[in-house]
Amino acid sequence: MRLANKIEAILYLKGQPLSMGEISQLTGCDREEVENAIIELMSDYAHRDSALEVIETELGYSLQLRSSFQELIQELIPAELGTGTLRTLAAIALKSPILQTDLILMRGSGAYQQVQELIQSGFIRKRRQAEGRSYWLEVTDKFHQYFEVEQLEELAKPTD
Repeated sequence: MRLANKIEAILYLKGQPLSMGEISQLTGCDREEVENAIIELMSDYAHRDSALEVIETELGYSLQLRSSFQELIQELIPAELGTGTLRTLAAIALKSPILQTDLILMRGSGAYQQVQELIQSGFIRKRRQAEGRSYWLEVTDKFHQYFEVEQLEELAKPTD
């Protein structure tokens, strides 16, 4: 696996800016290798006709929608849910049910607040694990109705 591809996957899954050090730690590679791979990844995105781009912000490197597509966000994403919260919801929906501890490992500690927001909005519910201290998270009927998603199992299956 190309290091640039691994970094791309990490930036997508984390859904938030990551510092060079964090990316180094997550990939298990030294800073110089990571720096070269990020430059390669940024160049790849700059030269392809894509809705996404990799940028450097004050907080670190981020995979995000190009600014020319911002109007779509306003049209397609419920105003009350941010992009990070929607990514957390997507992770819960695709893995439902998922242990909250597994979700936090996947999405980071910011997911705690996002889970609360999703419970309050009625898109997910949580129930205490029978043995253990975590909670099971799963989508609700409201999620299925709002997003008009019938069979999540079909979406989660890899295509041939």
